[in-house]
This record gives sequence, structure tokens and C-alpha cells, in this order.
Amino acid sequence: MADKDLTIIEHIDEVRKRLMVIVVFFIVGAIGSFFLAKPLINFIQYDTPAEQITLNAFNVIDPVVIYLKVIVFLAIVIISPVIMYQFWAFISPGLHELERKVTLSYIPFAFLLFIVGISFSYFVLLPYVMKFMINLSGQLNIEQTIGINEYFSFLFSLLLPFGFVFQLPIVILFLSRLGVLQPKVLVKIRKVAYFVLFVIAAFITPPDIVSHLFTSVPLFILYEISIVISRLGYRKFEKSERLRQMEEIKAEQQRQIDEVMNKTDDK
Repeated sequence: MADKDLTIIEHIDEVRKRLMVIVVFFIVGAIGSFFLAKPLINFIQYDTPAEQITLNAFNVIDPVVIYLKVIVFLAIVIISPVIMYQFWAFISPGLHELERKVTLSYIPFAFLLFIVGISFSYFVLLPYVMKFMINLSGQLNIEQTIGINEYFSFLFSLLLPFGFVFQLPIVILFLSRLGVLQPKVLVKIRKVAYFVLFVIAAFITPPDIVSHLFTSVPLFILYEISIVISRLGYRKFEKSERLRQMEEIKAEQQRQIDEVMNKTDDK
């Protein structure tokens, strides 16, 4: 019982250390983001998605709030590789040496997919969303007065989820490489997964069929790519397992030979 309690305490201490590293890097990232926030805010205000609207401040502190939101967003993006590495470092002691090396190599690709997801939602999806909202307001004779705080909140609520959703292939590859997830399971639950992705797309897009399909189709493609990646990852897992079992058999045979030799020497 004491050993178990000690293990739990050690795990908690390890989590605390990893979180402290993330916090330190977040502070450093936030300091760096302070100088990048203003150019990004100006770019977003005058870029295509917002060029047809006027952004207003409804509160005296809105400029400060926007500045802080952008700093936090940039800091998260900048230190996302650090967050991924700390997560890997926490679970890596439970992996074999080969698994540690392989899964560590996933981090750059995970970061790349995170950026691709954010870029897709901003440069591809957001213009369609804004166009739909503006057209709908015109059809309903509604004069929009959009707050800059609300616009940026809406923007980040769209960008970050897509950044995380685009991690799906890496997560699937990671689990398959460890043997936790088999590709046949992904094939079996494909219909359910499509339905879930369709619902997710419904929550983050306007209720028109074009925008919905524009979001759903890339998510479906991501899922199909994940199945292919899962097959590759699981094959490598099976190969490494066979090699490990062969090494164990050889080690056991060598141990038995050594025992026989020792007994012979004793005689």
C-alpha cells in the first residue's frame, strides 16, 4: 500500500513539474507575444473576413481585453510544441525505447497540423461564415453593430477547435503505434464517427448546407486519413512486438544454456 501511495505521489509530483515548465514557457511566450499582438490585431481587423464590417468597442477596457486575448492565443500557439513535449515526457517512461523515439518524432507533425487547422479555419472557413452572416442580416433587414471583443472571441472559438481537431491523425497514429487502438475499430465505428463529426461541424458553422459541407468534408477526409495512418502504425506495432518476443525467447534460451553450462562446470 505504501509503495502504491508513493507511486501516486511521484506521479502527482511529475505532473506538477511538467505544468510548471509549461507555465514558465507560457510566460515567456506571452512576453514575446506582447510585441506581436498589435500587428496581428491590425491585420485581422482589415483582412478579408472583416473588411465588410466595422468593429466597435462597447466597453472602455475592450482594447485591453482584446490585447490580452491575442497575447494568450499567440502564446498558446507558440508554446504548443512545448505542451506536446511535456505530455510525451510524462508518459514516455511507460514506453519501450523504440516507442519513445518514434512517438517523439510525432511532435513536429502535430505542431504542423495544429497550424494547418488554424489556417484552414481562418483563411478558408471564416470568410464563408462572415459572408453568410452578412447576407443573412441583409435579408432580415438587420443592421449589424459588431463589437470587436465579440468578434475576436468568435474568431478564437473557431480557430482553436480546428487546431485541435486537426490533431486527429497524430492521436490515432500514436494510439495505434502503442497497440492501444486497432484500425478495424475505426472502420467499425466509421458511421458513428461521421455522425459525431457532422454534429461538430453543425455547431461551429452557419446553418446553410454549403458552409456545413465545407466543414464536414475536410473532417471526414481527416478521419479516412486517420484510418490509413492507423493501419501503418499498427503494422509497426505488430512488427516491434514480434521482434520483442523473439528477443525474449532468445534471452530465455541463452539463460537456460547458461544454467546448463554452470551445472556442468559445478560437476
